[in-house]
Amino acid sequence: MDSTSRNKWQVRAAAIVIFLLGFVAGLLALNAYRAWARSRGPGDRFEQLATRLQLNADQRTKVQQIFGDTRQQLQAFRKESEPRVKDIRQQTDQRLQQVLTPEQWQRFQQMRDEMRARRGRPDRGNGP
Repeated sequence: MDSTSRNKWQVRAAAIVIFLLGFVAGLLALNAYRAWARSRGPGDRFEQLATRLQLNADQRTKVQQIFGDTRQQLQAFRKESEPRVKDIRQQTDQRLQQVLTPEQWQRFQQMRDEMRARRGRPDRGNGP
């Protein structure tokens, strides 16, 4: 291999390495940002919203009340629907177990647990 073609390959290799390093750096920065955003409490988000919308004191109070009422309604709805959701998940598991081999079922459960862990959701020991 002559020096000209060796130089071309070195340039190509360097470009690929630089591209890969940039890609990895971008992924790391995105993950760091998501972790930071999740660590901020709901109060921080409300303050950002209030600031960006330039809410006056009366509006802030009313908007906070609306969000509080909505949060309570959604929590009540989740409690009401939880048994039905659990049933649906159990049915899904039963149907999947009929289709998947035991090894595939084990892998599926591991994959599901990993996805839940990444989203910060606890393993409930049932369904998807």
